[in-house]
Amino acid sequence: MPAGSNRKRERQYEHIKESVRERGGGERRAEEIAARTVNKERARTGEAEQASRTSVEDISSSRRGGLRSHTGARGPTKDQLYAEARRRNLHGRSQMTKDQLLRELGY
Repeated sequence: MPAGSNRKRERQYEHIKESVRERGGGERRAEEIAARTVNKERARTGEAEQASRTSVEDISSSRRGGLRSHTGARGPTKDQLYAEARRRNLHGRSQMTKDQLLRELGY
């Protein structure tokens, strides 16, 4: 459980961890996903001392899960791919589709 958490976050952590385990994830993977999710929610609500820009500005973990439920694993979002292409200074990125970005970035 991440340091500085309250009871609500502890319950959230355990619920996420259990959910990942029920879906066949390993113990270490379940702990990692749960900790990352709880830490992001803490950052979004101002409970954490430090917060990355993406933790605060990006779509919330619960909303992302709802949008992606029942669709299977589809990898990173187009916005995430575009941000990576910008970091790598990939030319023509603004005109690329998600599939093109995936291919150019080597995913």
